[in-house]
Amino acid sequence: MTIPNWNHQGVLPPYVGSQTGSDGRSPYPTTLVEVLEHFGTSPERCKVLRGFLDYRQELYSIGVKQGFQWVNGSFAENVEILEERPPEDVDVVTFFAVPSGESQQTLLEKNADVFRPASVKRRHGVDGYPVPWDGGDWQRLVKHASYWYSLWSHRRNHLWKGFVQIPLEPSEEVPRAVLDNITSAIGENK
Repeated sequence: MTIPNWNHQGVLPPYVGSQTGSDGRSPYPTTLVEVLEHFGTSPERCKVLRGFLDYRQELYSIGVKQGFQWVNGSFAENVEILEERPPEDVDVVTFFAVPSGESQQTLLEKNADVFRPASVKRRHGVDGYPVPWDGGDWQRLVKHASYWYSLWSHRRNHLWKGFVQIPLEPSEEVPRAVLDNITSAIGENK
């Protein structure tokens, strides 16, 4: 599914089509390239997206390669119109399978900073939250997904909204080239 356009309220709609159908609902499954093309509309947004790609690369470097990310926050809104400012960061929840032969502890030992939201935000401009799953307690995983969905399905003013879901894809050479092209085009149009 493609990412829907912002609605008249400046947010991704919570659903497209039937309100009761299971298809066309947030989180919208999409690709990383589509996220770059859809949201990379200004130099500020491209800077945030570059940090997001760096964050993903850091996850891959410690073996986190299976899972998906939910992308949201003011970055997934038309915040330039809603609040007359560019997005300052991107909010990301990473649901991932702990790699075979690893544990949450061994991943922390490889790079604890990638699991510390304050560190990730400072280094990459990503408000990032990891949700690991080691194949064990699926109820804990459901609890985390429910928490994030309930938190992210509304703006602070209680406006219902949508967000996107992208898979983890260890090879991101194409997305980086796409972002470079977007950045060049924006720079040329200034």
